[in-house]
Amino acid sequence: MTLTSLLGTELPIIQAPMAGAQHHTLAAAVCNAGGLGSLPAAMLSAEALDTQLRELRSLTDRPFNVNFFAHQTPAVDSVREQAWHALLAPFLAEFEVDPASIPSGPGRQPFSAAMAEVLEAHRPAVVSFHFGLPEPELLQRVKATGAKILSSATTLEEGLWLQEHGVDAVIAQGLEAGGHRGMFLSEDLSTQLGTFALVPQLVDALQVPVIASGGIADARGVAAAMVLGASGVQVGTAYLLCPETIISALHRAALQSEAARHTVLTTLFSGRPARGIVNRLIRTLGAMPQGIPLFPLAGNAIGPLRAAAEKRGLGDCSPLWSGQNASACQALPAAEITRRLAEGLK
Repeated sequence: MTLTSLLGTELPIIQAPMAGAQHHTLAAAVCNAGGLGSLPAAMLSAEALDTQLRELRSLTDRPFNVNFFAHQTPAVDSVREQAWHALLAPFLAEFEVDPASIPSGPGRQPFSAAMAEVLEAHRPAVVSFHFGLPEPELLQRVKATGAKILSSATTLEEGLWLQEHGVDAVIAQGLEAGGHRGMFLSEDLSTQLGTFALVPQLVDALQVPVIASGGIADARGVAAAMVLGASGVQVGTAYLLCPETIISALHRAALQSEAARHTVLTTLFSGRPARGIVNRLIRTLGAMPQGIPLFPLAGNAIGPLRAAAEKRGLGDCSPLWSGQNASACQALPAAEITRRLAEGLK
């Protein structure tokens, strides 16, 4: 079965779900251009997701994807929290953020029964997960809606695990990709492969379709992925400058500057490795300091710091997510980006 027949789309092109960078508008534009638009739900409540899905349905009658995180929520560790606040102390003082005002609960929720209920009401064509899969009972509820299931693999072992646990296709997330690494079987970053090393390994080992993701920003990247056996591609960074996204002016400027040439995996903004443009916070504290709160708790202190710095026109404390290849990240409508990517399928 081809990826387009599996997903019900015209093109085997998936817009990567980018929590915090987009809402339903970008997803709808990609859907209407023939690709699979994605709605990120990792930072939404069940009520907000319901609203977003209603808005999305009003803009397109094409299939779309809804994406969730499948992490485990950690307990708050007061020792880690205190050490984290101490590490951030110079920034908290500079931007006048009171440590006592920093929230302690998780800002990102894993997939839950409440979210499953929303999916049962809306029945999207595709549901994807990051950081593995939810518990079997919840996954079965999603499958019962008829949705096709996708999830990210960053290693061959993860791809085999996902296939064994019933996904319909595997997203091969290469090391080049922007945003959070989808790794879930190991925390060892030395296991992480580039897209064009990972894709053929998964293609050779799996029976389900493999979707290439990471570093693919134009038609040439699409064509190369298909040559390696990918059934389709997932693209994120190339869409970030589209008018349909909701990123800040500071993020837009960074993506169009020479700074975008230097990205790094960092745990500073959430507690899990994620790729973004190097900024002052990363240069000062290091990309992966030891002992910070576990995902997603590290993000609690970053939120107010980011807001305070951005109010002064600074991106010093902002997660400027980007993949390693921002070369084709242009301020064009999402439909035009999708059309240009599709030229790599000819």
